[in-house]
Amino acid sequence: MVRRVVIRLVIAGTLAIVVPVDAQQVGPPRGALVLVGGAMRDPAILDRFVTLAGGREAPIVLIPTAGGAETYGPDWPGAAAFRAAGASRLTVLHTTDRATADTETFSEPIRQAGGVWFGGGRQWRLADAYLDTRVHAELRRLLERGGVIGGSSAGATILGSYLVRGDTRTNTIMMGDHEEGFGLLRGVGIDQHLLRRNRHFDMVEVIRARPELLGIGIDEDTAIVVRGDAFEVIGSGYVAIYDHARRLDSGAPFYFLSPGDAYDLASRQAYRADPTGRVRPLERVVAAPWPDGAR
Repeated sequence: MVRRVVIRLVIAGTLAIVVPVDAQQVGPPRGALVLVGGAMRDPAILDRFVTLAGGREAPIVLIPTAGGAETYGPDWPGAAAFRAAGASRLTVLHTTDRATADTETFSEPIRQAGGVWFGGGRQWRLADAYLDTRVHAELRRLLERGGVIGGSSAGATILGSYLVRGDTRTNTIMMGDHEEGFGLLRGVGIDQHLLRRNRHFDMVEVIRARPELLGIGIDEDTAIVVRGDAFEVIGSGYVAIYDHARRLDSGAPFYFLSPGDAYDLASRQAYRADPTGRVRPLERVVAAPWPDGAR
């Protein structure tokens, strides 16, 4: 029997539209994801993450492995923002040894957590350490029990199924020697630092080579909050959507969402509230394949 799921798309904090689907196709059936494009400054982003984790008393695991240091302790500087958000039960978890990551002892804090957060750096380090280990399995179980997984920069990219900028030589190679992420968003590749680093055309290469994928580019100090097959945009910047089957009416192969906008990952439909508060599909996006040579 197929389970019917109702996805709520929230715009500007108000329940705006309800999208029913037969089963989750892209996002997690339970729990939530918070993906940040880097350089997180808006306190509302971590406030949302901490709330989704169960509140200030909820145990939260921080995984800074992407940063590349040999060791990380409780004084990891990245933990300061979580303390400022009121989180009081923080555990810093780190290894580069896959055998260690595959043990019950190492992954125990994740079994107790309401949320797990991946810091920035290079996303291939997270794949090397945790992909297909017990840690990876515990992440899925965390979502199944209604928890939240988040990350910033590399920590956001690793949550997709296709690992954008996963090359060990340089972060300018879009399709490199590591191409598999954790797959918590299925059929999705995620880029970050989008406009700040003038990366907004880079994802076109990936989607041209892999047109079945959905590309999502997230600017700095901006996040998408994913529940089921829908996400909303929060923070201060923009999110770019790269869908080979849709484009702007001008022929441009990507388009932007702003804070308060929502997106249905299953139907690949974007929504925005008009000045009257009525929610409508985003204007100028047409269901048509990218033109040849689109950049």
